[in-house]
Amino acid sequence: MSINCEILDLRAFQAVVELESFHRAAEALHISQPALTRRIQKLEQSIGAPLLDRTTRHVAPTATGQEMIPLVRRMLEEFDGSLFAIKDSGSQRRGLITMACVPTAAFYFLPTVIRTFGRDYPHIRLRIRDLTANEGLQAVARGEVEFGINLMGNSDPDLAFEPLIDDPFVLAMRKDHPLAAFNEIQWDQLEGHPLVMVDRSSGNRTLLDAALARANLKLSWFYEVTHLNTSLGLVEAGLGISVLPRLATPQEDHPFLVTRPIVNPVVTRTIGIVRRRSATLSPAADRFIDMLLTTWKQPEQPPMPN
Repeated sequence: MSINCEILDLRAFQAVVELESFHRAAEALHISQPALTRRIQKLEQSIGAPLLDRTTRHVAPTATGQEMIPLVRRMLEEFDGSLFAIKDSGSQRRGLITMACVPTAAFYFLPTVIRTFGRDYPHIRLRIRDLTANEGLQAVARGEVEFGINLMGNSDPDLAFEPLIDDPFVLAMRKDHPLAAFNEIQWDQLEGHPLVMVDRSSGNRTLLDAALARANLKLSWFYEVTHLNTSLGLVEAGLGISVLPRLATPQEDHPFLVTRPIVNPVVTRTIGIVRRRSATLSPAADRFIDMLLTTWKQPEQPPMPN
């Protein structure tokens, strides 16, 4: 089923939301207030739900309107960017890429790809939303971003996942910790040591718990935190040890921390590109994903940090 709306309808909705007034939005768009009202009504009829709550003194988006705002903003920015690209006769290849990325991949990997991409396409802008795995999947599903770099494991039939790399879970500890003397760690060796874990809202925790349950193993944590960086901070302070994805640990020699592989079983998360099956990516996003595939799908994975 197609939805019949015009770019001007979307601009009208965005203006009312941002200016919180039909009068100010009509002035900004240089149209009459009745014309603005008709455009909002037309958009609401197309969506099949009210988008704005109106009173004599206040205008605010409804729940449906709140969901629409980020999608409308992205659509208008991409539309405007495409028009500017055509106006420039293609000589400067302008555009906008919007993506969601799990924080570990955003911090340790994206800068390298962005640097290369920026040299080849200096006029294409990137908007990166560093979100948790669950939030990132929702942003892709709602169309707030074109694609995501996320963990595999989502069962949404409307989303497609293309694996890029396998990222094993490792044990992070101080270099002076007793377990640092081992080249690899068994899961039962973690017993008796204060363990720092991310909480159950994390996609990493969900994946790890499920893998260990299949092996009849369970971890007993002493500290539970929300962010992986917080767990590394507690480890560096000597308060405990932590099981983390390798990408979440320092990728170069660290003055205090060391990591070791954990075996029997080896637990790995798969990171890849997630996108909506029904959506067509912009040419800029297509080029960026091609570079992601070229960079990440290497025969050899990066070496384990010392």
